[in-house]
Amino acid sequence: MNGRTLVTRLMREGGLYGLTAEKFSLGRRNADVVRAMLDGGIRIIQYREKTKKMGLKYEECLQLRAMTREAGAAFIVNDDIDLALLTRADGVHVGQEDLPIEAVHALVGENMAIGLSTHSPEQARAAVSLGADYIGVGPIFATRTKEDVCAPVGFEYLDFVVRNIDLPFVAIGGIKEHNLKAVADHGARCMALVTEITAAEDIPGKIAALTRILCP
Repeated sequence: MNGRTLVTRLMREGGLYGLTAEKFSLGRRNADVVRAMLDGGIRIIQYREKTKKMGLKYEECLQLRAMTREAGAAFIVNDDIDLALLTRADGVHVGQEDLPIEAVHALVGENMAIGLSTHSPEQARAAVSLGADYIGVGPIFATRTKEDVCAPVGFEYLDFVVRNIDLPFVAIGGIKEHNLKAVADHGARCMALVTEITAAEDIPGKIAALTRILCP
């Protein structure tokens, strides 16, 4: 199974989507946090570390790629197409101001999934027409884990995507244990929680509690 197929299948199946955020990981290394995420049952991991040196990011991605492959999980790299290619990631996730989807396709080929962050119905429709494999929908709520983030889109945009867009999607932005059920009730099947997981003392225990909300 190629990376593109794995990513889209897992996203349609639903569940939690894990992201690295070493700044918010209680001093733990990304490898230790991701191991705990995988042990807790998360099957999609995105590497998102914007400020680290490229050499360090490369070494970390190689390690996380090996871990996710062994666990049967998908590995996605945020923004860095070269890192995604060099580490044989399953997918690469880009933003509205990164390289356009058609250029990313030309670089990564047909076997790697391409995700695109979207914040409006117009951007979601464009993602479909441009050939994105999945989209990020958010930020649903206010978030402080990402710089230069746009204003929260709330449930109105999420409802639009559920009703009108056939691509797999991940809801993201300010999602916590206390509002997770509301996001699911609006139709999201795949949801990204960043600090709620990375900053948990007991990551597998936190994942279990979140999973109980989604699958009572």
